[in-house]
Amino acid sequence: MSTCQRTPVSLAAAQAAVLLGGLAAGMAFAQTAPTAPAPAASAASDAKPESARQIETVVVTGKRAALSSAQKIKQNSDEIVDSIVADDIGKLPDRSVTEVLQRIVGVTMDRTMAKNDPEHFSVEGSGISIRGLTYVRSEMNGRDSFSANGGRSLNFEDVPPELMAAVDVYKNPSAEQIEGAIGGLVNLRTALPFDFSGLKTALSVQTTYSDLKEKSSPSLSGMVSNRWKTDLGEFGALINIASSRSGTRTDAFQVEPYYPRSDAVDGQPAGTTLWVPKGSQWRTLEFDRKRDGLYGALQWKKDDVDTNLTYFRSKYRMQWDERALFAQSDPYKLKVSNGEFGDNGQFLYGTLRNSDGSGINFGADTRSANRNSETQDLAWKLNWRANERWSFSSDLQYIRATTDSFDSTVATGVQLPEETVDLRSGRPQLIFSDAQRAALADPSQYYWAFTMEHKDKSKATEKAWKGDARYKFEDGFLQDLRFGVRFTERDATTTNTVPGYNWSPITQPWQIGWDINHLAFLNDPRFSQNTYVHNFNNFFSGKASVPSLIFPTVNTTSGYPDSYAALHKYHDILCAEQHGGDTSACAPWTPASFGTDPAGTNDQRERTQAAFAQLRFAMDDWKYPVDGNVGLRVVRTESRASGYTVFSGKQVPAGATGVPVPVIPNFSEAGNFQNNYTDALPSLNLRLKASEKLQFRFALGKGISRPDFSQLQAYTTLSQDFTSTTVNGQTVVSNVTQTGTASGNPMLKPIKSTQGDLTAEWYFDRTGSLTFGAFHKQLRDIILNQTFVRQIPDASGQLQNFITTGPINGAKGRATGFEVAFQTYFDKLPGWLAGFGIQANYTFVDSKTKLYDPVSQAYCSGGNSAGNLNLNLNGCDTDGRTFGNLPLQNLSKNAYNLALLYDRGDISARLAYSWRSKYLQAVNVNGTQGGDGLDTNPASPTQGQTNVAWGLPVWAGSYGQLDAGVYYKFSEHLTFGVEAQNLTNATYKQLMQQQIGTVGRAWFDTGRRYTVTARMSF
Repeated sequence: MSTCQRTPVSLAAAQAAVLLGGLAAGMAFAQTAPTAPAPAASAASDAKPESARQIETVVVTGKRAALSSAQKIKQNSDEIVDSIVADDIGKLPDRSVTEVLQRIVGVTMDRTMAKNDPEHFSVEGSGISIRGLTYVRSEMNGRDSFSANGGRSLNFEDVPPELMAAVDVYKNPSAEQIEGAIGGLVNLRTALPFDFSGLKTALSVQTTYSDLKEKSSPSLSGMVSNRWKTDLGEFGALINIASSRSGTRTDAFQVEPYYPRSDAVDGQPAGTTLWVPKGSQWRTLEFDRKRDGLYGALQWKKDDVDTNLTYFRSKYRMQWDERALFAQSDPYKLKVSNGEFGDNGQFLYGTLRNSDGSGINFGADTRSANRNSETQDLAWKLNWRANERWSFSSDLQYIRATTDSFDSTVATGVQLPEETVDLRSGRPQLIFSDAQRAALADPSQYYWAFTMEHKDKSKATEKAWKGDARYKFEDGFLQDLRFGVRFTERDATTTNTVPGYNWSPITQPWQIGWDINHLAFLNDPRFSQNTYVHNFNNFFSGKASVPSLIFPTVNTTSGYPDSYAALHKYHDILCAEQHGGDTSACAPWTPASFGTDPAGTNDQRERTQAAFAQLRFAMDDWKYPVDGNVGLRVVRTESRASGYTVFSGKQVPAGATGVPVPVIPNFSEAGNFQNNYTDALPSLNLRLKASEKLQFRFALGKGISRPDFSQLQAYTTLSQDFTSTTVNGQTVVSNVTQTGTASGNPMLKPIKSTQGDLTAEWYFDRTGSLTFGAFHKQLRDIILNQTFVRQIPDASGQLQNFITTGPINGAKGRATGFEVAFQTYFDKLPGWLAGFGIQANYTFVDSKTKLYDPVSQAYCSGGNSAGNLNLNLNGCDTDGRTFGNLPLQNLSKNAYNLALLYDRGDISARLAYSWRSKYLQAVNVNGTQGGDGLDTNPASPTQGQTNVAWGLPVWAGSYGQLDAGVYYKFSEHLTFGVEAQNLTNATYKQLMQQQIGTVGRAWFDTGRRYTVTARMSF
């Protein structure tokens, strides 16, 4: 059962004005049709008036609904669904749809900005999992909805929650619903003019204050809706706008991965290994976003025909600026004095120094990133009730989504003489003397280090039409037959820089002596511009104090490419000095290409044709009535990817003997790759009513989740190499290797699932319910990076097999678990105590994955490339040993929500806690990867060398957050409220897995946030 949430302020205000029997009754937009809700009556729904279908007017006692609209949706639906309605959404300080969704049983929220970059925390969340799976389909009013990010779903943080009337989460497939959801289906619903009895106006104004950022951010939303009866029929019009800003700050401590050391401490006993981190550091990130929404609807009805036209637009603009310190020294030069170590030899406390007397090298970067996204949706629906038996509907939609982003990093470097780190109490305590703090504010200790840029731009469009029909049987076992067709055409193009993140050194210590004569220190007048001293005020909400550092200005990150070119001239000056004025050996800086290299463009087109038939039935005359539906959906997918295949081969010396080397001329060839497949998706939904209060459900079905467009990119590089020996001028080839790397795989098939659900729902009194659901999802063709064979012909026409690394349908798995939800009010208590209630839900999920072609190696080898499957799938430690047996990513075994409610008189309050257990975030990603792991494999010819590529599994630690909201209704037209997020100022912890156990990687602090709201309605 859903937890009470933040109301779209405009709708909540309008709802608060509704009177029923002289008492205020909350109105919620809830669809009682047994299938996926839509804003207008469909041919497949009961032929009720629009207003009666869309608004559930709830019977009340005092001022509380006897049964919430969310409960009624769940109880009356044919499918297994949990909902949050507008009136509930508004009672907690959720600033994004993602935060709203995490209150629903079975739904968890991801709090990192990107799955491949867990170093950056997202206060409002970046994605969701349903029952532990990220294969989530998003809809708006029962239609497709997506962002142009290379995926298939919405970025829920882009969508203004103020425009939503309700959010429904479907957890099992139905033939009538659009295919594409395995984890679940999230349907965002908006209002229509006929949802109101007449003129409705609403306005909401609020401001949110972040105590860590020490800044307020305003929000505003408003709605006007009306309907008119004329001789030409009834007309309605609605317009809803929303604009909100958010400003947050995140402070973080980090500990670098630990390295195995046999000489970390003077006098260390022979044969012992101590694990020492490369260092510890801190960072702070300032985040600002602006989100605008516009929604309009026109509606008309006359006799048995009704139609509506809707337009939705959301715009999202984000900017964040980060100042970060990070260790980049040689971990094998570090020495520990005054050290303390744990039972597994892991470093706990001590002072780190370099054994050669040089400083510990750190980078200090300023990073700026921005993103602009927009999604527009225009839809027209027409319904016709031909007679008592037949009804038809037509639904036409056009959607257009765009996004572009720029990510820029400019760094200085600094060498600390030493660093004292204390990890004995969890979060790092970094100890600095006054002299060390002064040195960190001295420009002579800093030098210009590197630049890194990334750009991307995406556009996606879709045209869709569906036509449905319903035939209603006479009273009896069969209720109705629903059938229909749906056609779509979708295009998606994404352009990225090549390389994706273009790291370029300005001056680095490893360049001295061969490329430059010395580093570009800031105290040199030639290199002293464009930096400033940053003070980390109120760091970790005042719980920690760290030294000030010198960083590049934001102008250097935002001034690309001119600012980059100016900085790299510092390198050119020093390079010319190193070579006696000769600049021919000094390679100039070149920016990453954008839009000119085919490797950076992903061009996709997809068409689908679907047909379904679904039969609804009911045995109402049984002792325990049973109803349900059985159906089949068949969908044909035709995809086309445009891209390139590029081949390069090593030149074969004339007269070479030995193993023959196939002759293949170098080429770069454009091509279109066609991939067609058909899926049949049966479904069965049954409900048994043991009584008016107790019912059971059973659902069985099949579902698919198509690959993301980013996984379908058609760009592959192939190469041919050989090993040989030359004796007396004669070359003898001993071995030929043919390999490749694919940016994507246009021949991927969808992930498939066979899934079953069993639920029990007890609505034990007018305000309470207890529900239980067990589920099992059997998955196959899970997509992961492994190897496959790509064939190209040689000069003689014979096909050659290239072992290519890229995405494939390479695994099967399962997700099994259960959900429990409880809700009640203690309305039998005397007086004001009767206003108290509680909501609680708990989810358990267990998962397992099995590769079709297992990769199991005790030791790691090779470089950090796409072809290193052991590294990418199992993870490798800094001592060259692998991990393996890793669970599905983003899946917490345990999650729960607990809320204390109060509703009585003019007061409504919520105190809610949301928690999830630790989960695997990623493997081999930025910050916890490298190429200097120690080779400990006794069978390796390079044992003892530091040449192994490593990448750690990174985990999100268990995290819970307490939020609250209190509203007071001054009159039927005016309500004031105060909300708070993260009341306990919880710290989000990140972990990294190593042979010494799971140890702390990062600690994030976001502070508390407070919101004051005024809502008016007339």
